[in-house]
Amino acid sequence: MIFDFLKTVFAFDAHSPLLFTQFYFWAFFAIVFAGFALLQNKVLLRNAFLCFVSLFFYYKTSGLFVLILIFTTIFNFLQANRIDKADTEQKKKRQLIVGLVVNLFFLCYFKYAYFFTGLMNDMLGTNLHVFDVFAWAGNVLTGSARFDVGDILLPVGISFYTFQNISYLMDVFRERIRPVKEILNFGFYVSFFPQLVAGPIVRANEFIPLIYQKYHLGRKQFGMAVFWILNGLAKKIILSDYIAVNFVDRVFENPTMYSGFENLAALFGYSLQVYADFSGYTDIAIGVAMLMGFYLPKNFNSPYKATNPGNFWKRWHISLSKWLQDYLYIPLGGNRKATFATYFIIIAIALIAFILSGSIWVGILILLVVSVLYYIAKKYPEKRRKINTNLNMMNTMLIGGIWHGASWNFMIWGGLNGLGMLVYKFWKDWNVYLRTIILVSLTALSLFLAWLVPKPIFNIALIWLGILAFGTLIRMIYTYYGGKHAFKYLEMAWAIFQTFVFISFTRLFFRSGSNLDPAEANRTAWNTAQNMVNQIGGKWDFSQIGRMIYEYRSVFALIVIGMIIHWLPENWKRRYRLVFAQMPLVVMALFVVISVFIIYQFITADLQTFIYFQF
Repeated sequence: MIFDFLKTVFAFDAHSPLLFTQFYFWAFFAIVFAGFALLQNKVLLRNAFLCFVSLFFYYKTSGLFVLILIFTTIFNFLQANRIDKADTEQKKKRQLIVGLVVNLFFLCYFKYAYFFTGLMNDMLGTNLHVFDVFAWAGNVLTGSARFDVGDILLPVGISFYTFQNISYLMDVFRERIRPVKEILNFGFYVSFFPQLVAGPIVRANEFIPLIYQKYHLGRKQFGMAVFWILNGLAKKIILSDYIAVNFVDRVFENPTMYSGFENLAALFGYSLQVYADFSGYTDIAIGVAMLMGFYLPKNFNSPYKATNPGNFWKRWHISLSKWLQDYLYIPLGGNRKATFATYFIIIAIALIAFILSGSIWVGILILLVVSVLYYIAKKYPEKRRKINTNLNMMNTMLIGGIWHGASWNFMIWGGLNGLGMLVYKFWKDWNVYLRTIILVSLTALSLFLAWLVPKPIFNIALIWLGILAFGTLIRMIYTYYGGKHAFKYLEMAWAIFQTFVFISFTRLFFRSGSNLDPAEANRTAWNTAQNMVNQIGGKWDFSQIGRMIYEYRSVFALIVIGMIIHWLPENWKRRYRLVFAQMPLVVMALFVVISVFIIYQFITADLQTFIYFQF
C-alpha cells in the first residue's frame, strides 16, 4: 500500500503529467513553498532547493527527458564560462558558435527529425525513417529493449529552455551579464518550474539578477499573486477546456459533419480557446513565481485589442516576439540592411516550400518575388532600407512559424502573419481613395473568379473583401464630402474587428496541425484546413443557425463573455485586480474557496494539457 502510494508520487506517468490544473500540483506546490519558506533568505540553499524541485517537476511532466535538461544545463553553464574566459573576440565568437550549435542540435533533433527525414525522402526518393539514438543508448545501457528507437518524442518545453540557454550565452557574449558562478544557481534559472514547460521565455539579463535577491513579498503582491492564479485557472478550465471539449475539438476533428456556420464559429472559438489556454498558463506561472518573490515578464497584453497584425505580435507571446527581435531580426540586419543570412533563409525556405508543396510554382513564385525586390533594392537605393526591413521581418515570421512546428501548415501560418504585417505597412501609407479603388477592384476580381471557377475559397474572399470595400467606401464618401469629425472609437473597433478576423483565419493552419504525429501532420492538417474552408465557403442553411446557437448556447455564452472581458478597458481591469489584492485576508480566503469550487465545476473528465506544451 505504502509502496503503491510512493510509486504514484515519485514515478512518471505518461498518461498523467503534472499540470497546474491538478490538485496534485497544488499539493506539490504547498510542500515546495513550505521548504522555500524555511530557506527563503539563504540564497544559495534556496536556489539549490528550487533547482532540484524544478527538475522533479520536469521529471513528473516528461520522464527521462529530464536527463536532456540536466545535460544542456551543465553544458551551457560551462560554455558560458569558456566564452567569458576567451581572451580574443575571435575565440569568444568560436565558443559562442559551439554553444549555439549544440543547443540547436538538440532542438532540431527532437523537433525537426521527421521534418528533415521527410525532406530527404522527397528530394532523393528514399524511404528513410527516424531513429532515436537516445532511446538506442538507453537500451544499450539497460541491456534491454525498453525504449522504442523508431519513434522520436518531443520533450515538453524544449523550445523554451533552449531559447533561455541561447539567451544566456548571447548575453554573456555581449557582456550584458557576468557568468553565473554556481551551477545550482544557473540550474535554477534554466529549470524554474512555473515557466519551465510553456514559458514565458525568461531573458538571462533580466532574471539572473533576481536569483541573488532576498525574499520579499508585500501584502499587495500576495493578493496580486493569488489573483493571477485564480485568473489563470478560470481561463484554462472555464474558457479554454470547456469550449474545446464541448465544441471546437469536435468540429476540427471532422469538419464535414458540421455546417459552415459551425465551422466558422469553431474557428473564432479557437482564437479564444488558444488565448485562454496559453495566457491562463502564463497567469498561473506569474502568480506562483510571485508568491516566491520572483517576477516573470508579461507575456500577453490583450492581443485581441490589436488594430493591425504588427500590433498583435507586440501583444501576443511577448517574450517570444522580443526574443526573435533581439536574437534573430536584429542580427539579420533589422531595419538597417539585408545580410547574407537574409537571402540564404529566403532561398532555403523557398526550397522547403517547393518540396513540401510538391509544386515547382510555389518555389518559383517565392524566388521571383525575392529577385524583384533585390533588383528594386539595387536599382533604387532610396527604397532599399524599406525592402531590407520587410525581408528581415518576413524571415522572422517564417522562422517563428517553423518554431511552432516543422510542417507545411505552420510555415503557411507564419507566412500569412508576415504577409499581413507587410500589407498593413503599405496600407497605412495609402490615402482613402487608393484604398477604396484597390478593395473594390479586388472584390470585383473575387466576384469574377467565384462566377468563373465556383470554389469556396473565392466565396470567402468575395464576402470578406466586400465587407472591407463597403467600410472603406463609406469612409471615402465621408471624406469626399468634407467630413472632419474623427470617429476615433468606431475606427478603432473596425480595425480591431479586421485584425481579429485575419488572425483567426490564419489560425486555421495553426490549429489543423497541432497535436498531430509529425509523420502525418502535413497531410492531415492540409485536409482539415481544406475541409473547413469548403464548409465555410459552401452553401449555408440560414434557417438552422438559430437552432445551432441554442444547442451550443453554453459554449457561445462563454465565448461572448470571454471576449467582453477581454475587450474591457485596461484601467477597469487594473482597478478590479487592485480591489481583489487589497481585500481583507478572511474575505480573500472566502472568495478563493468559492472561486475554486465554481472553476472545478467546469472541469472535464480528462484534464486537457496546455496547448503550448507541444512547442
